[in-house]
Amino acid sequence: MLKLAALGAAALAAQIASAAVPVQGYAIKATYPHDPQAFTQGLFFKDGFLWESTGQYGASSVRKVELATGKVLQKRDLPEKVFGEGIAPHGDSIVGITWMNQAGYVMEQGSLAIKGTFNYLGEGWGITSDGERLYMSDGTPEIRVLDPKTFGEQRRIKVTADGQPLAQINELEWVDGQIYANVWQTDRIARIDPFSGHVLGWIDLSGLAATARAGSDADNVLNGIAYDAKSHRLFVTGKRWPKLFEIVLRPLKK
Repeated sequence: MLKLAALGAAALAAQIASAAVPVQGYAIKATYPHDPQAFTQGLFFKDGFLWESTGQYGASSVRKVELATGKVLQKRDLPEKVFGEGIAPHGDSIVGITWMNQAGYVMEQGSLAIKGTFNYLGEGWGITSDGERLYMSDGTPEIRVLDPKTFGEQRRIKVTADGQPLAQINELEWVDGQIYANVWQTDRIARIDPFSGHVLGWIDLSGLAATARAGSDADNVLNGIAYDAKSHRLFVTGKRWPKLFEIVLRPLKK
């Protein structure tokens, strides 16, 4: 199974590398501490703080984190039988999803108390919000659009790059009208049009894991995008990375 997964990741990387979709690089503007034990699944920036979800059975949590120091100011552990995945803000709440439990939850942002749950079919990977709707990934080339009140599915976005379906879509972030998505086991972020599903550009973050000193574990990959819409700051990190970066994007190149 692991061998097949590795082959699938290699094929996906080859597809991305040969794509005609424009690519842009990055520059590091600032570096911040990050918990090296945090298996980062979801990340967003709100009210001057980072909000982060972590995965793994028995170690899943939702945290409020101080950006400058990486200090965990508040933390809510999820049940041991739950593998936490992405989180997204909605009003004064945090909406979170789980990997294989086919269940999501709604937390009070202030106390991190769980005030409700909802169900969905299949897996949960990443989730984000445009302020009106929720967008959820499940590892397939489709992103589900959910009603934030009922959590009913409104439609699906079929994501393609150069006309080919893009699988392994993971952590999501809404950035200036586009969906930014980590592609699992790659060093790239896809910039997705939320209406057509077309990948408008790749953000190539090659070398960032080495700069972060991410370690040799195969799962210590890029995962975690947060955007400060007020100050137009973009933050990225990875699973068990000891660093979180504020980056500036280079112009798109074809």
